[in-house]
Amino acid sequence: MNHTQTHKINPFIEGLWSRSWAQFKRDKLGLFGLTVVLLYFIIALGVWLNLWGANWSDISNHFNHSPSWQHWFGTNAIGQDIASRSIQATKVAFEVGLVVTFFSCCFGVVLGAVAGFYNGQWIDAVLLWLMGILDSIPFYLFVAAIAFAMQDHPLAMHIAMISVFWTNIARIIRSEVMMLKQLEFVEAAQAVGAQQTTVLFRHIIPNTNHLIIIQATLIFISAIKTEVILSFLGLGVKNGISWGLMIAESTNDIQAGYFNNFVVASTFLFILVIGFNYFSDALQDALDPKLNTNYDKQK
Repeated sequence: MNHTQTHKINPFIEGLWSRSWAQFKRDKLGLFGLTVVLLYFIIALGVWLNLWGANWSDISNHFNHSPSWQHWFGTNAIGQDIASRSIQATKVAFEVGLVVTFFSCCFGVVLGAVAGFYNGQWIDAVLLWLMGILDSIPFYLFVAAIAFAMQDHPLAMHIAMISVFWTNIARIIRSEVMMLKQLEFVEAAQAVGAQQTTVLFRHIIPNTNHLIIIQATLIFISAIKTEVILSFLGLGVKNGISWGLMIAESTNDIQAGYFNNFVVASTFLFILVIGFNYFSDALQDALDPKLNTNYDKQK
């Protein structure tokens, strides 16, 4: 047996992907959630390509106008088009979600895998201690504190969320790696003399992809909700527009009897959160091996 023969995906995981896709297609709410997420992504992609939403900051003399053909969702107190601002905020939400999810997963997967692979050694103890310290601090208080301390930095909000979000996926990956490293395909790689880093990054971590995908969806929507809260508090988006900023600026509008800004921003956020929750739940049901084992019995 040579080294290349041991570089393979666990057969259980290979079967899991085919069963997972079949089960996901049977979940109507999951498909609805996926449709909603794709629709929002298309909106964000259109903003990135400068197809729409470019005039979100333009000011007109149409103050607090009701919805019309010219302004689909009306205008705010200084005449800005609410539809364009909501569309632009969709792009901002996806940018925050993608950046925070990518780096949180990178840190969480690598550190969690290292902790699990060296379980019981000093590096595992140090990483567990660090995760315990971060998890013991109230979530929004810690994120807000970091964002406030770095408020002049354009990536302050992103760094604040990444510093918190990586711990949960790290714990999950650590547990999975502790289980995977006992399996035969890992022992085979070690038997032919593969280095420990090769075994970990080429043989073990690829077999945790199903868990990484599930956790990535959870981090993504959590990042968007946290961004809205921080922006509402003035600790989030600075040079742009966000649903949180729209809700914050609508507090005075509501007192004056104008609800368009608040309703539209809240509705955009609500629909995305509901859709993503349906999608994430269906994905977890399909990819979680403990839940997926029941599929063959249901078939």
